[in-house]
Amino acid sequence: MQVPSQLLFLPGALGRTDFWRPAAAQLRHPARQVHVAWPGFAGEPADPAIRHVDDLAASVIARIDRPTALVAQSMGGVVAVLAALARPQLVTHLVLSVTSGGMDVASLGAEDWRPAVLAEHPALPDWFIGERRDLTPQLPALRMPALLLWGGADPISPLRVGERLASLLPHADLRVFPKAGHDLGFVHATEAAALIDGHLACAE
Repeated sequence: MQVPSQLLFLPGALGRTDFWRPAAAQLRHPARQVHVAWPGFAGEPADPAIRHVDDLAASVIARIDRPTALVAQSMGGVVAVLAALARPQLVTHLVLSVTSGGMDVASLGAEDWRPAVLAEHPALPDWFIGERRDLTPQLPALRMPALLLWGGADPISPLRVGERLASLLPHADLRVFPKAGHDLGFVHATEAAALIDGHLACAE
């Protein structure tokens, strides 16, 4: 089992690169930390080459040139799954927090967050709104250890989503914060950091 020498932190649909910083600052793991920004999100300059979630995934895949752990929030989890499918030899660990993971979450009771997000943040690129792919058949191929962080009070990605994802990933560890919502990685940074450190120390 490879030890990651790089941690890539992937934000959600708002592109907040500060989201994972409180947890990242508390990690003991010595790997180099990179907080990935989404072009066109959160004040980042747009990139005309980024017009689809697959383009975001390609930009992350290009960074995976060494053993890498992916730590992803919400929409970033879809990007992380795509990157892990493309680079299974180099992606050593996954940390997926309140994400769809590329599944149909509407059938699992999730609220549709897209209209409210676009109404509140009209400057966001709208191409990610149509993302509706189903990666369910491919998820069992991800054999690296996967830590799933879930909130028990999250209407956007309810616990049923995490439970379904845990059933599909061969080496998944689902940890539930009973009263947490969609921002658990930020609000519960200390607890999340301890779980991530323990996860990065585990082998397949």
